[in-house]
Amino acid sequence: MKAVVLDGQSLNPGDLDWAPLGSLVELTVHAHTAPDELAGRAAGAEILLTNKVPLDAATLDALPGLRFISVLATGYNVVDVAHARKLGISVANTPAYGSDSVAEFVLALMFEVARAAGRHGSEVADGGWARSGVWSFRRTKQTTLKDKVLGVVGMGRIGARIAELGHGLGMKVVAASTSRPALPFAVSYLPMDQVFARADYLTLHCPLTPETDGLVNARRLRLMKDTACLINTARGGLVVEGDLAAALRAGRLAAAALDVLAQEPPPADHPLVGLPNCLITPHMAWAAIEARSNLLAITEENVRGFIAGNPVNVVNAA
Repeated sequence: MKAVVLDGQSLNPGDLDWAPLGSLVELTVHAHTAPDELAGRAAGAEILLTNKVPLDAATLDALPGLRFISVLATGYNVVDVAHARKLGISVANTPAYGSDSVAEFVLALMFEVARAAGRHGSEVADGGWARSGVWSFRRTKQTTLKDKVLGVVGMGRIGARIAELGHGLGMKVVAASTSRPALPFAVSYLPMDQVFARADYLTLHCPLTPETDGLVNARRLRLMKDTACLINTARGGLVVEGDLAAALRAGRLAAAALDVLAQEPPPADHPLVGLPNCLITPHMAWAAIEARSNLLAITEENVRGFIAGNPVNVVNAA
């Protein structure tokens, strides 16, 4: 059975092993696949594995032998899952592989906004402390996370985990979510706008859907405290980036910390890149080696299940 990985570089840049997956199928791994390479590489494959390479209706129609797609991520919006179902193609994702990785990264972003350890380390390396002539050198206001309000939009596995970490630091947790997991501490569930208004740190953990596209817009940004920080490690499209840039420039919002953007990598003229109060990291919250190992193991389970006629993690079942 022929299987093709269309864009395996992000998952496995060389520190993981494709061999267990290769023992199940005739496996070809491509680091990246450009749009004009897709048809040739996918031809004849019964199984495709994709992370960010789109598989739209026209592409699926052109692949009559395709029977199974395993998305190398939890989000599966890169695949036209409804059309795949019409064609008899099962689509599976890889859920719950990196909750700790993402939640801990959110915490790292919060600490960087509050304490700027990375920035100050760079200042020391550049000679700023030596030139200052003072024993305690600080470029930014230093604040603690304790007693601050952590607003969580989406209380799935990742949202619940960051709520747990925030609670452990003494933060007060408020959330807007359709799910309300049982947690051993108090969470105040509020309407979305109230969460925006109350949060000192607002972190997004919801999928990108037609309903959530542009969730963070000028109106909701006006609800936020001018001392607050917006954090997005979910999907870039949740934020209207021009509105966020305007709020940051005007001082209506103190800071933003973003690991995702609507276009990745961003163009040189992106409105948020280079703003002093906007920390942007290159879509890496998910990428701890433990999380990537989990992702590859779940993908192997997905492929094994499909071969055995018992597919798991299917997102487009009839």
